[in-house]
Amino acid sequence: MGMGEPTGGRPVALVTGGSRGIGAATVLALARRGYDVALTYRNKASRAANVVAQARALGADALAIGGDMTRADDLARQVAELRGWRDRLDALILNASGGLERAAVAADPQYPWRINRDAQVALLDAALPLMAPGAVVVFVTSHWAYLYGQVEQIPVYEIVAETKHAGEQAIRTALAESERGVRLAIVTGDVIEGTITPRLIARATPNLAAEDQSGFGDSLATGDLPDADDMAAAIANAADDATLPDGQVIVVGGALDAIPRKH
Repeated sequence: MGMGEPTGGRPVALVTGGSRGIGAATVLALARRGYDVALTYRNKASRAANVVAQARALGADALAIGGDMTRADDLARQVAELRGWRDRLDALILNASGGLERAAVAADPQYPWRINRDAQVALLDAALPLMAPGAVVVFVTSHWAYLYGQVEQIPVYEIVAETKHAGEQAIRTALAESERGVRLAIVTGDVIEGTITPRLIARATPNLAAEDQSGFGDSLATGDLPDADDMAAAIANAADDATLPDGQVIVVGGALDAIPRKH
């Protein structure tokens, strides 16, 4: 199939951060639902290529687009590659996030803001011209980010929670102001088993059990956590179910009201 050729009406999705974890599982969940799927990745080309191969084995057309979405030139090139592949976008899955990477934050203390807020809005702005009324944006977040300002936080995670919360609010505002009829869904997850975030937090906070007042440690200790496939199923359903109202929040894992509130 050539670049930009029609695919018999198959819907088209873009998943950011799609080379591993929740993003990779979401690519495959959407492929199973009949989507052609593009995914972005920063530097894991072989891992991204493997996800593309798996999606194609499920009958989807798929495309991996490399680059750092916090860099304006990379983001512009990524969107140009997407446009060269398809002339429309039915679902934009904003999954990529960051802020716990020591090297990135040491090099640029503003990195969490650039990846979790600024790059999200910049990509949405660039993608909206491809999205017709009825298309959907799914913003993927965590309970601690969704409830930022209301609940206790683990100090090392707080900058991620703060910036992802800001990103969500910015996306809400941008979509409302666009008046394009694009639906928004929020998928918020508990600690997700097998993903990098809990490992990074545990590495940065070795005395987590003693210091934690956020409920994060309790979630880790239960041993009954949602995994990437659980999140992916919720994300794919949020993208695919046109009956969901604009702004619908889908909760995966522990209940939001179980997280300790600020004193």
